[in-house]
Order: sequence, then C-alpha cells, then structure tokens
Amino acid sequence: MELKKNPKFDLTKTTTLYFSIGLASTMAILLIVFECRNYDDTLKDLGNANTDFEELVDIPITEQPPKPPPKIEIPIIEEIPDEEEIEEEIEVDLDVEVQEETEIEEIVVEDEPEEEEADQIFTIVENQPEPDGGMQAFYKYVGENMKYPPQARRMGIEGKVFVKFVVGKDGSLTDVQILKSLGYGCDEEALRIIKTAKKWKPGKQRGKPVKVQMVLPITFRLN
Repeated sequence: MELKKNPKFDLTKTTTLYFSIGLASTMAILLIVFECRNYDDTLKDLGNANTDFEELVDIPITEQPPKPPPKIEIPIIEEIPDEEEIEEEIEVDLDVEVQEETEIEEIVVEDEPEEEEADQIFTIVENQPEPDGGMQAFYKYVGENMKYPPQARRMGIEGKVFVKFVVGKDGSLTDVQILKSLGYGCDEEALRIIKTAKKWKPGKQRGKPVKVQMVLPITFRLN
C-alpha cells in the first residue's frame, strides 16, 4: 500500500519564506551591533597612545662629562757634578830667541826614483818609426830584392801580403808575422824581405825610444 503525502503538511512550499525571514533577521542584528559600538573609548585610547609615543621620542640628550687631561710626567733632572778640574797647568814656552847667526837648515826633498816602465809595445806614438831614407827608399829596396815565387808566377797570382812586426828601441825589426796571407810562396817571400831589411829609426814617446808595432803590406804584381 503506497503512502501518500498530505498537501496540508508539505513544508517545501514555505521553505523560501522561512529563508527570507531568517536572512532579514540576521542583517538586522548585524546593523544593530555595528551601530552600537563605542567610538569614543577608541578615540580616547588612541589619544593616550600618541601622547605616550611623543614622550618616548623626546628623550633629552645626556651630556657626557669631559675626559680629564692626560697626566704630563715631568722629567726628573739629575744634577751631574762638574768634572774635576785639572790642577796641573801645562806650561808652554813661546819665547824663542832668534839671532842673526842662527842658521835654518833647508829641507831637501829627494826626488822619488822613477819607476822603470814596463817593456810596453805601442801602436801609436808621438814620433812613428821609419826606415832610413823614408818609405819610398824602403819600397825601392823591396822591389829590387823581391824574388817572385815560381808557383805564384805560374798560377798568375797577384795581391798583397800584410806583415806585422815590431820596431825595437834600437830600430831592429823583430816578431815578424803574417797578418793576411796570399799563399803560393808569397808569404814566405814577404817574411824574408822584412827580416833581411836594415834597421829603422825607432819610434819615440816623450822623447824616449820605445817599441812600436807596425803593419806593412808587401805587394806582389806580375810585370
């Protein structure tokens, strides 16, 4: 048997009405609550708070007392007794009698012994050494006494041999050496020519004869 609802007891018809009434009541209660709030007490509290804040901010500046000046230590000056005076007096006799007969001895300064100069060989001196009769006479001697090496003649060799030697204090020619070679027997002939030459006039430095090193070219030329 099915149960049937009585239309008199159907609550769904009044649901909307009851919801509207409840909503209106709630709004009314809220409005009454907001209107009844005590704003005066709140403003009083805020005023007190600002006053306390200002009192906290305005703090007087405390002045620190100045520091005491540093103590200056006065140095202690000790008296040092004066040195004992020397009782003995030094007598200086300045009275010197000078008579006409008094002879003053002359101070003789001996010359220092001259140091012997080392046996130095110069390259440039005030007066250069030269052969007897000059260089023209020497080259004439070379031309008259030179023997052209047969090997150099066959090969047609021509050129210069540079000979280095030392003119001694007595004018003799020593330490004869080849400085620049030509070969083919020319070097040996150039050495022979210099070694068999007569003595030269020695070179001089400060008026004294000295050893002087010379370099001389000997020319080989076919006629």
